[in-house]
Amino acid sequence: MEIKFNIVRQSPNSFPQVQSYFLDVEPGNTILDCLNRIKWEQDGTLAFRKNCRNTICGSCSMRINNRSALACKENIGSEVARLQKIAEANSEPSQFNDIPEMTIAPMGNLPVIKDLVVEMNRFWDNLEAVEPYVSTAGRAIPEREFLQTPEERAKLDQMGNCILCGACYSDCNAVEVNPNFVGPHALAKAQRMVADLRDAKTEQRLEHYNEGTKGVWGCTRCFNCNSVCPMEVAPLDQITKIKHEILERKDADASRAIRHRKVLLELVKQGGWVDERKFAVMVVGNYFRDLKGLLSLGPVGMRVLMRGKFPFTFEPSEGTETVRSLIESIQELEKQP
Repeated sequence: MEIKFNIVRQSPNSFPQVQSYFLDVEPGNTILDCLNRIKWEQDGTLAFRKNCRNTICGSCSMRINNRSALACKENIGSEVARLQKIAEANSEPSQFNDIPEMTIAPMGNLPVIKDLVVEMNRFWDNLEAVEPYVSTAGRAIPEREFLQTPEERAKLDQMGNCILCGACYSDCNAVEVNPNFVGPHALAKAQRMVADLRDAKTEQRLEHYNEGTKGVWGCTRCFNCNSVCPMEVAPLDQITKIKHEILERKDADASRAIRHRKVLLELVKQGGWVDERKFAVMVVGNYFRDLKGLLSLGPVGMRVLMRGKFPFTFEPSEGTETVRSLIESIQELEKQP
């Protein structure tokens, strides 16, 4: 089958341009196979990274049809099927009536060096910022080896599967708008250290990961990292686990981010859903104790009132008792060792 490859090409300090190539391929050919053929047979100036070709090294991460993925893992047949499924779900006409098209672009949130090659210093610096290695005390040579039960070791497996390909970082909405956020890759590795019983700095780590929006509270919970991860690390799930560890150790006065979570849960338990009349006052105004926070709500409150959008009454949802019971049951389960 013939495929049209639209490749975004760019050099430093220049605008990106799309260059198209036509190639006869088999459905089982990977995107990396096709890029190799384009470079070897049509245009030797095309630049991209590759190494193992076995979904292990993470070198060939790039944006394939608007999502980050490994070029060595995705093949033509699955991509055509995926794009057709998206078109059908959106009731759009199929783009494959003539020649199927594949759009290949460099990873997002990172500066382009050339074509599909990006500069990843920021990616690695953010990883280093979470200290993704067992603490010095934990690494001290013991009289005997560290022993872990299979259950304790299994807690580290999912995060250990991360190959640092950068796909999650590339598609992260929080990284795009907040340059201080360390990124889902770093926090997934951070959770591995929190879960590792050999580490002696758990409390210090949690304080570090709790700092403003550069740590776990910078995550917007968009789920993009989970959807593009080729190794099923589920970075968002790991970030959530760190949040739970922090929330267990902090009360609502600790910070607005922590209060946001605790108030949300408190109000849902009370009424089945959030009472918007109380939420902002309790979170921003810290239960009427933060005068500066309360005053900051004034302009927004006035606009809401003037536009008739302030809810003067609150009606609990149906099944509030069931919701409360479920939340309390989950909280009890989480307390169990």
